[in-house]
Amino acid sequence: MRWILLLFEEKGLGDEVDLQVVELSLSQGDCRPWEERERLWFDGWSSVSLLHPFTRFLGDMSDSMANSAQSSFALPNSAPGASAAPMPTPFVQGLSQHIAQQPNQRITFAEFMDWALYQPGGYYSGSPGIGPQGKTAGDFVTSPHLCADFGELLAVQLIDMWERLGQPQPFQIVEMGAGHGLLAVDILRYLSREAPQISLDYKIVERSPLLQRSQHQQLKAGLAPQLLEHIHWHTWEDLSDQSITGCFLSNELVDAFPVHLVEVQGTGSDRQLLELYVQPGSSGFEFIPGELSQSELASYFDRFALPLDAYPEGYRTEINLAGEGWMEQVASKLARGYCLTIDYGYKADRYYQASRRGGTLQCYYQHSYHDDPFINVGQQDITAHVNFTALEQWGEAAGLENLGFTQQGLFLMALGLGDRLQALASDATDIRAVGQMIQRREQLHGLMNPMGLGNFGVLLQAKELSQDELDQPLKGLVVPPWGT
Repeated sequence: MRWILLLFEEKGLGDEVDLQVVELSLSQGDCRPWEERERLWFDGWSSVSLLHPFTRFLGDMSDSMANSAQSSFALPNSAPGASAAPMPTPFVQGLSQHIAQQPNQRITFAEFMDWALYQPGGYYSGSPGIGPQGKTAGDFVTSPHLCADFGELLAVQLIDMWERLGQPQPFQIVEMGAGHGLLAVDILRYLSREAPQISLDYKIVERSPLLQRSQHQQLKAGLAPQLLEHIHWHTWEDLSDQSITGCFLSNELVDAFPVHLVEVQGTGSDRQLLELYVQPGSSGFEFIPGELSQSELASYFDRFALPLDAYPEGYRTEINLAGEGWMEQVASKLARGYCLTIDYGYKADRYYQASRRGGTLQCYYQHSYHDDPFINVGQQDITAHVNFTALEQWGEAAGLENLGFTQQGLFLMALGLGDRLQALASDATDIRAVGQMIQRREQLHGLMNPMGLGNFGVLLQAKELSQDELDQPLKGLVVPPWGT
């Protein structure tokens, strides 16, 4: 099993952090306690932590360190600093021709990202690499790839929602961006086994035709025929307004929405916010600054009370305007129920800290990551962290109530992850049984690791709930008492 050894030394409170990344290979039979493997003391470094290299989020050790890691470090096989492939692919040639046909021979980065990910020949229209190495030759993994427990614990929350809504029949679940269908399989298996009294209507909204085919195959292979009858694929257009009573659900969807890139330039009275456009260059694509393409970009920082003069010259970050339209779609289709959003990101005050001067844009290719979107165009994933404050505000404007925001680790613990860990206590002496127990323990810890998936954000919103229903927190938002 490949891991990343992360060594860091904090020089003082609020100071910069020295960081060193080393790739390790650990034996599956390594029987050291998790606590020892999770946090060690090593050769003068203040702390050492083990990270699984396949997650799409490095972690949150400190803001200065997170910024440094996101902007400076790449795992093996990545190529930060490279500008273009020597021989442009037909997809890249087509994108270059499209840009050349525009009035100013340039496009916003949001349009570039949309092309690279979603247009025919782009990343999600080809064979997106979602999955661990050795299985689907993927570029990254998500929580459902670790173990079925993630989907099963989400199903526990869905049962809680169904009961709070008065046990509607059918109970409608809309998964937006379902990947290869693993999460749907795990949720539906658990619900059919533990809550057969619920009449299910499971809908999937998926933009990628290739992923739709993969979902069909995964669901057909993983579910009983009678369950398949309750699954349907939809576009946003064929979902009627006010038609859903249940829950809209997404896991690592919003991070792949196209984002605008902006940069602070000038000093004093000349300080201004410019947009970074993309144009063909002598050796591939390149950035060129220009005026803001949309008025919403100019008012974006004011909306979160973030003064422009607080940022150093050259500060670069992302603005995800697509999230607003997405929140409006969810709110318009939801008659009564919930919206559950899981992704990596921050609230606005942390996302747009002045120390995070390089932004959060990351690219993933064959289980390596870097920050150059102009290499492997159409063959790599491109993501940016999620501004959860923006989703909260846009949701409120569209008619959704904010129920709470927490981290994935705490959310899953409240839903019973701790009980599953405790149940692993065993007196087994058989080496195979011990190895299986250790492997399962690592999988469960991976879901709650605060330096990885456990630090993902979980946002819960609702619509048309009574005051009594709003006053009773959902199960996943109730912090378990210590010692239980």
